[in-house]
This record gives sequence, structure tokens and C-alpha cells, in this order.
Amino acid sequence: MRPLSMSGHFLLSPIPESSSDCLLPKDIKLAVLGAGRVGKSAMIVRFLTKRFIGDYEPNTGKLYSRLVYVEGDQLSLQIQDTPGGIQIQDSLPQVVDSLSKCVQWAEGFLLVYSITDYDSYLSIRPLYQHIRKVHPDSKAPVIIVGNKGDLLHARQVQTQDGIQLANELGSLFLEISTSENYEDVCDVFQHLCKEVSKMHGLSGERRRASIIPRPRSPNMQDLKRRFKQALSPKVKAPTALG
Repeated sequence: MRPLSMSGHFLLSPIPESSSDCLLPKDIKLAVLGAGRVGKSAMIVRFLTKRFIGDYEPNTGKLYSRLVYVEGDQLSLQIQDTPGGIQIQDSLPQVVDSLSKCVQWAEGFLLVYSITDYDSYLSIRPLYQHIRKVHPDSKAPVIIVGNKGDLLHARQVQTQDGIQLANELGSLFLEISTSENYEDVCDVFQHLCKEVSKMHGLSGERRRASIIPRPRSPNMQDLKRRFKQALSPKVKAPTALG
């Protein structure tokens, strides 16, 4: 088994360079955390490509990048996938350090468990507490996601359990099926993007900025023409009052 690391990066779709004449899209940095085999990678790829891939090799921390639109605003979205199997309480120091660097980098978080794996549900609270430890003064948004909602016959975590945990932690909770419902997956990521945008103060300001045309460079011929008109003796002098 390969050692856990957060150093591997995979660009699903490179972000093209933007012209300086254009309004640069705002960076939105998200991290998807959770135990192994809960569907983190499948969720990310489902959101970015609309395709569902059910089986993945254990990842070592991939970074996905894509330009997306959220309520008319173009965002440069970066999503950090993270290795499964990380237990905050008993992991090696270097693993926890790598996780901390990822948490420090990100601005919004999805904490994912599988409704078919109660242990993955139990890992959510320590992950949430670790986020708040790394960001003690931050209001970085966190969404708790119960995945694999289509596997009701194998359910180990009740919907009410997820709601109760989210209420205790002050987070939003959603139960979804990545394999069956693309719209739900899209809603999760879009909602998190909007929450991060609010934290940046993007709402309204970017929208107004996006419709303001870039000022044109002064036209020197036009300026010369106006200057000559101003000096022309044909221009009537203002009538004196009195």
C-alpha cells in the first residue's frame, strides 16, 4: 500500500490563462474529507463531468481544477480530494500534518460519510473539530454529506443521525446518492461555493463589476480635435449677465 501523502496533484482540466483586460475569476478552494470508500472521488468527478465512476484506486490526494459558473459568476474552482483511512486520533504525525496543510489551504469543506458504514459517520466529528482547530477564528463553511443514499438495504446510519450531528456542529446536512442523482451532487458543491463567495464578500460586488465595461484608452485624435474646437474663434463667447 502506498504511503498516505497530500502531495500528488492531478489537473482534470487546466485553468486557462486570462487576459488582463478581463475580470479574473475568483479562486474558490474546497476540500473533501472523510473515511475511505465513502465516495469522495466519485462525488467530485460526478460534479465536474456529470459521469459516475463507481470504483477508484485509493488516492493520495488529487487536486481537481475547473472554471465553473455559480449564479452567473465565473469561479476558478479548486477541489482537493483527500486520502481515506485518516483517523485524527491515532494517525502518524506526518499524516496529520499533511491533513492540516490541506485544511489550512481550503476555504470550504465537505465532510462525507457513507450511510452504509457507521465508522465513517463516527469520523466526521473529529474531522470537524480538526477544521475548527486549524481555523479557530474562521467561519469557513462546512457541509456534512451522507453519501450512498441509494443503498437503503445496507443502511447503518439513519438520516436522523446525520441531522442530529449537523445540528450539534452547526453545519448543513444533506443525504445524497452520487450514483443516482447528479442534481443533488451539483447542489452540494454549488451551495458550498456560494457560502465561500459570501465569506469573500463576492455577492453583488462581482456581479456589478462584471457588467461595468473596461474604460477605453484616450483617443488622441479626438482629444486634439476637441482642443482645437475650444481654441477656435468661431466658438461663441458666453453672453455677459447684467
